[in-house]
Amino acid sequence: MNPMMNPQQNRPGFGRRATSAFTRLLVILLILGLGGAVAFLLSQLNARTFTLAQENGQLVVMKGRMLPTGAAPYRPGDARLADAYAPLPFEGRDVSALLEQRFTERDELDRALFPVLEGLARPRVQSDDPAVLEKGLYFLRRAELLSGLTEEQRRTLETMKADVAFFQARQKLEQARRDVTEALTQLKLASESRNRNTQKANQMLTVVGPAAQALEKALRAVDASLAEPGSSPAPSGTGLPPPAPEGQQTAPQEQGTGATPPPTTPPAGVRSSDSETQQRPQ
Repeated sequence: MNPMMNPQQNRPGFGRRATSAFTRLLVILLILGLGGAVAFLLSQLNARTFTLAQENGQLVVMKGRMLPTGAAPYRPGDARLADAYAPLPFEGRDVSALLEQRFTERDELDRALFPVLEGLARPRVQSDDPAVLEKGLYFLRRAELLSGLTEEQRRTLETMKADVAFFQARQKLEQARRDVTEALTQLKLASESRNRNTQKANQMLTVVGPAAQALEKALRAVDASLAEPGSSPAPSGTGLPPPAPEGQQTAPQEQGTGATPPPTTPPAGVRSSDSETQQRPQ
């Protein structure tokens, strides 16, 4: 009699089935964990990546999302940084090379943006048109906000700033003149009305008023001299005589040198005969 094979004897035991299922589960969990770790690392890398995009004739700074792919316009929380990385008009320049680059650090982005800002600022800061010059100063200020520049780029920036230092100083002085004029007007208004600060306003006008008016007159004289090339008006309101020519000095008169003193004019109400009597030696 041939023994019949029992189907239950060919089945693996419960322990072997449980071990196999547990092993498959571990493999699946390991694969999912590795996939999640890779996705997280890619998301972090993408979130730190900057790119440049072209939108409506402007160069827009893009920053990666916290996802393996995708980017959005860069909107930093700091207002100064928001101004530095605002969209830039490239005005027909070829920026295709910048559009293909990816910057993993903000310093790399700064070094790439500087040539664009330099190209926008340099021709404008050399203009005599105040509106054009002001636009150039705007791009120059944006370049100053970039902290990741190279030493050569910083030297270029300092050179451009030195070229426009005169115009910046003139703008600040003009603003100071307007502020001084407005302050004097406000003090005069406060001193002419009865209020708790009338006495203080009068005191400030007495002490500060003459100096402020002299400063305003001097600034107006400078503006007039700059408007007419070749003219050099003497500062007004200083109460000082014009300087002597170079190489010529005025020495004070000393007694006993034989110089004739200038004639004196008798005071009003004193007759000439009385004056002569007073001057006659006793």
